[in-house]
Amino acid sequence: MKQLEVQIMGQGYLLGCPEGGEARLHAAVQRVDAAMCKIRDAGKIRARDRIAVLAALNLAFELNEPTPASTPAPPASVSAPVPVPVPVPAPAGAPGDQAALAGLLQQLDRALTDDGQLL
Repeated sequence: MKQLEVQIMGQGYLLGCPEGGEARLHAAVQRVDAAMCKIRDAGKIRARDRIAVLAALNLAFELNEPTPASTPAPPASVSAPVPVPVPVPAPAGAPGDQAALAGLLQQLDRALTDDGQLL
């Protein structure tokens, strides 16, 4: 296992990385850094731990968006092609998604504010 030193929001981290995974790790670090800096730069949240939690939630939310590839394929035993409806994901930033995400972030912020141990 290789160790790489990276920077996230100006803070240095020494991370373990499997051989050959350096490019993927650097891409992940850049994505996390960008997500955290965007939240920090919005100016409402200053605590690093809160920024990290919100960035993690945003990234997890993005990963869980349905994709056409996640639609099950038709059974192989069918001789004629059967049309399978493919759900079309809403474009990134759709009002419904943004409203749901904003509500989750507000709930998370209230929970973190109420618990003095997480400050």
